[in-house]
Amino acid sequence: MASFPNSVNENEIGKAKFIGELLVPVAPFDQKSGRETWTVAFAPDGSYFAWSQGHRIVTLVPWSKCLKNFVGEGSTGAGPQRLSRQNSEGGTVVPVGEPREHTIDCGDIVWGLAFGSSVPEKQSRCVNIEWHRFKFGQDQLLLATGLNNGRVKIWDVYTGKLLLNLMDHTDIVRDLTFAPDGSLMLVSASRDKTLRVWDLKDDGNMVKVLRGHQNWVYCSAFSPDSSVLCSVGASKSVFLWDMDKYSLIRKLEGHHNDVVSCEFSPDGALLATASYDTRVIIWDPHVGTVLLELAHLFPPPSPIFAGGANDRWVRSVAFCHDGRHIASITDDRMVRFWTIDEKSPKTIAPLINGLCCAFSIDGSVLAAGSRDGSVHFWACPKGIASLQHLCRMALRRVMSTQQVQKLPIPPRIRSYLSYQDL
Repeated sequence: MASFPNSVNENEIGKAKFIGELLVPVAPFDQKSGRETWTVAFAPDGSYFAWSQGHRIVTLVPWSKCLKNFVGEGSTGAGPQRLSRQNSEGGTVVPVGEPREHTIDCGDIVWGLAFGSSVPEKQSRCVNIEWHRFKFGQDQLLLATGLNNGRVKIWDVYTGKLLLNLMDHTDIVRDLTFAPDGSLMLVSASRDKTLRVWDLKDDGNMVKVLRGHQNWVYCSAFSPDSSVLCSVGASKSVFLWDMDKYSLIRKLEGHHNDVVSCEFSPDGALLATASYDTRVIIWDPHVGTVLLELAHLFPPPSPIFAGGANDRWVRSVAFCHDGRHIASITDDRMVRFWTIDEKSPKTIAPLINGLCCAFSIDGSVLAAGSRDGSVHFWACPKGIASLQHLCRMALRRVMSTQQVQKLPIPPRIRSYLSYQDL
């Protein structure tokens, strides 16, 4: 049973709207590990949804068609959509660039997934090489997969062709993230305690190894302007890196257990981290302070209990693109939707063995992967953002907390713009 703050009645919390699921047929001999959906991802242009459905397989589904099936438009039947592992590349020929459902066999268990799209005018950071094997066009869409054997494979999403095989990690590649500026800079986070920066516009050349973690690195995330990288890992680690200098900015201290997931808000003013200590912490990444704690257990556990096997591990956190909503996945069989101005969940939904989550590009849908290889979808709570919030997001996209603090404005407005009113 989920636990909530004593000021909130569980029955008063709304139930999230379930809209569909993608299931994988399972043979009797398949009831074992290796089937987990460790990662789900949406393409930057909203064209595809991808998930690691277990046993080396990544499935790519045209998102618009998938969503229409969920809401009943163009669907011949009701109920959840089921996908077979045998659905794949044979059959009707589809023009290159047009979304089509297909699968990719990555050759090993897939832990991390990330879509990347190119901006042609964004040059490679490597200035000494004039010739490159790959010349990515504006319509190029790539999928990076992080594997159990430490390799990172880069695929052409439209054709399913393997483009690059990056080999330098010595342990599982747990997470992947592309810089959102279209530069095709890719960061891989691994259990070998390192993060590696790859320049795909330079044919996958490894630019830098970021060292500092003393244990496994679970996840990493770029700020919206691609200037800062957050990495989280075992031993309570939350690191912020300057991606222009490839140097450590600061360590954030506040968690009591392994930190396994992180994501920046769309304006870059907030950073959410999820930990096995039963909490999601919202930080100001510019100054390193804690702005809000989202507790998944009440009363809050002691550091000793939170640092152990407390049965309330938070597995994943995601920021909605409206900058107001946050989703979290926990071991108490729940998915929770929060708003940044409340300390209690806005809506909840049951989810057994959830592992990961991600919002669609328009922020209307949350996808969550589970241990059985399936993916479940919920509608994000609806609400109209205030004009103040929209103005705050617009301002914070171009101004740091330090710059806001220097503005000659009333303290109350300065506090609001700095998210200190959370």
